[in-house]
Amino acid sequence: MFKNLKLVGDILRLLRTYKKSLKLEVLTSLLLILATMCALFMYNTPLRSIYEFIFKDICIVNNFSFHMFVNDFLMAIFFLVAGLEIKHEILYGNLSSFKKASFPVIASIGGVIVPAAIFIYLNKNTAFLSGFCIPISTDIAFAVGIFLLFSKKLNPSLKVFLLSLAVVDDLISILAIGVVYSLDINLIYLSIALSIVLLLIIANKVFNIYSIYYYLVSGLFLWYFIYLSGVHCTISGILLALTIPSRNNNGYNTLERLQRILVPFNSLFIIPLFAFANTGISITSSIGTSDTNSLVYGIILGLCLGKPLGIVLFSFIGCTFRISEKPSSISWLSVFLVSLIAGVGFTMSIFVSEVAFINNMILIDISKRAILISSCISILSSIAVISFFDIRFKLMLKKQKLLSK
Repeated sequence: MFKNLKLVGDILRLLRTYKKSLKLEVLTSLLLILATMCALFMYNTPLRSIYEFIFKDICIVNNFSFHMFVNDFLMAIFFLVAGLEIKHEILYGNLSSFKKASFPVIASIGGVIVPAAIFIYLNKNTAFLSGFCIPISTDIAFAVGIFLLFSKKLNPSLKVFLLSLAVVDDLISILAIGVVYSLDINLIYLSIALSIVLLLIIANKVFNIYSIYYYLVSGLFLWYFIYLSGVHCTISGILLALTIPSRNNNGYNTLERLQRILVPFNSLFIIPLFAFANTGISITSSIGTSDTNSLVYGIILGLCLGKPLGIVLFSFIGCTFRISEKPSSISWLSVFLVSLIAGVGFTMSIFVSEVAFINNMILIDISKRAILISSCISILSSIAVISFFDIRFKLMLKKQKLLSK
């Protein structure tokens, strides 16, 4: 009983002080794994009918199913949190100056271009071309979770590089979703949505409104009109984040307070629920047919090969031409290791597959299987490389001690 009370107390302290500890990322990763295993178990047992009833038959309003609520509404909050993080990093963090930002930004661009190029090359004459954004994403929760599990064996400076890389990656993915996957645009609703954004900017810059409730209520209207406009409604999250005040007002910082409220909710509820709602996949079915091999190979090779290749190659080119500068505390081997971890696309890639192949459940299921396989490959290869070089380093130290004697 006392142990349970202590656990509850630890969780509450974690929620109050999330910025002071990255244990939240590890917990999120564990919940992601648990949610995925539960979804796979339910979908491949007689419980499948219950799983499908929850996400397909239960409707929040009219034909707005619970699955749509998770993917369209809750994921808008996910992107709001991502937008707040990006804004914070640009203003105060690792992206606040060109010198700090150039190395991870160029690396991230490579980690987007090369996977997309591999996918496009393999699918250029197929009906799957719209899925080229699937392998460009990095699951920040899983990536940071893997890093923290092996943090004692890794250079602490890598954490900053990995976080910066993932933040830029998120920004590029968000822009890609907004530009590539928007449906027929209704200009009237889009104009109303943009007017709301303008009013929020005026409220921030002219009238100095700092109320969290004002921005969140306005954000609901913004989401609704973007949803009606045909632009993918999750973009409302990033647009709202841009309007949130970031300056201090008598010790009150709206951006940081909103992060303090939303980050735990996002990490411990939205991300695991999204994984649970979207990884209901039949593991007994084949991954695809000969007709869909290019889709499968495009995703797996894009994430497992394209991500590491793009990150390392662009980082090296950027340093060679003095566009960027690699931090002296980070080795090229470390950059390669981070690039392997960045190949874990998982939730972001699954989300993009849902958007890219909307209403085509066969292609979505095939994509999800490929994403699961590629995520497992990236995780295992990261662990293997970390373990190999850790053993090699220990043997080197042991040899040096023997020689010194």
